[in-house]
Amino acid sequence: MKKSVRLYIEGNVQGILFRSFIKENAEKQNVKGFTRNLEDGRVEVFIEGDTNNVDKMIEICKKGPKYSQIKNMQIKPETFQGFKDFKVLHI
Repeated sequence: MKKSVRLYIEGNVQGILFRSFIKENAEKQNVKGFTRNLEDGRVEVFIEGDTNNVDKMIEICKKGPKYSQIKNMQIKPETFQGFKDFKVLHI
């Protein structure tokens, strides 16, 4: 079964290679989508793929990389988009 979610992650999550960490783990979990920094200091992550892989990726995002401090994470269900890969976007 396929699943898509959008995450909004708050805390110490910018400037510490958070997006690279997300991309690396997304590729390991075989999920597709994107991540980007938002102007308000949050990181947005859109992930889709097999339900088990997406759920594992959500847990990875909750922990973050070594120097991150996750204060809050919103999880919003999304419509499956059919992304072909996982990208780090820049705004």
